[in-house]
Amino acid sequence: MAFGRLERTPGPQPMSDINMTPLIDVMLVLLVIFMITAPLMTSALRLELPKTEGAQPSEAPQSIALSLDAQGQLFVGEERVDETTLRTRVAEAARRNPQTEVQLRADRSVPYGRVAELIGLVQQGGLNRIGFVTEPARP
Repeated sequence: MAFGRLERTPGPQPMSDINMTPLIDVMLVLLVIFMITAPLMTSALRLELPKTEGAQPSEAPQSIALSLDAQGQLFVGEERVDETTLRTRVAEAARRNPQTEVQLRADRSVPYGRVAELIGLVQQGGLNRIGFVTEPARP
C-alpha cells in the first residue's frame, strides 16, 4: 500500500475585473435604436407655428390633428386631404363623438381668412371644439 502525498493545486482565482464588452454592446444597440426612432417621434410636416406665452397643451381624449401649411394645403394627421375628404372625416368624427376636439395647426404665414374658412368648414361638419396649437414663446 503506497501512501502518496495528496497535493491540492489551487484552482483558478476569481476574476476581479468587470467584463465591459457586453455592456458596450448593449449601449451601442440602444444608441442605434434611439437614432432610428427619434426622427419618427417628430412631425414630418414642417410648420412655423405662432408663438405665445399663455398656451397650455390640451389632453383631449378624442381629437383630430388638422394642419394647414404655408401653401394652404390641408392635412389630417400627416395625410394630405382636399376639402371634400375633410368634410366627410369631420362628419364621421362628429357622428362617433360630438365632443371630439379639432387641434388646428396653421402656419403663421397663412392668411386669417383661410383659417376662418377652415373653422367654418369644421363647424359645418358638426364639431365645435377647436384648439389652436402654438409654440411656447422664448424669453
